[in-house]
Amino acid sequence: MSKQWLSVEQVAERLDLHVRTVRGYIRDGRLPAVRIGKQYRIAAADLDAFTGRSPNVTAPDRPVVEVSAVVDLDGVDAGDADRLGTLLVAGAESGSGASAEPPLRLQTGYDPARARLKIVVFGGPADVAAILSTIDLMTRPGSGMFHSSTAEGAGEDG
Repeated sequence: MSKQWLSVEQVAERLDLHVRTVRGYIRDGRLPAVRIGKQYRIAAADLDAFTGRSPNVTAPDRPVVEVSAVVDLDGVDAGDADRLGTLLVAGAESGSGASAEPPLRLQTGYDPARARLKIVVFGGPADVAAILSTIDLMTRPGSGMFHSSTAEGAGEDG
């Protein structure tokens, strides 16, 4: 892998700065450079880091859409919350394959004082919709997911 080196003049031109300003950045240690003979050379990757640009990042072919959803389930006991959380996390980790980007991320939290399970989902629209559909199916009466009688009143907010 070859490293692209730029002269002080090339960097000044790219940044629309005076050559003396670029040399000042080098002397101050703000812009890494290597001295070769009587001239400085700046690695393209160091220039990208200095300007805050990500190297070799290309624009995606299509817009990347990320969806987030927060679901609160009230009236769920700890055992039921653990079973549903395990099912959802396993489903999220296995991936639906509907979209490669952005990756599906899911977190759950249980508040025993309120008997509330909170589920937070981030990912592509199809993947998040699949998780929400699973939650809908699992929280319906007669699904067999919940052992407690209070699960009949479980609701979904999103």
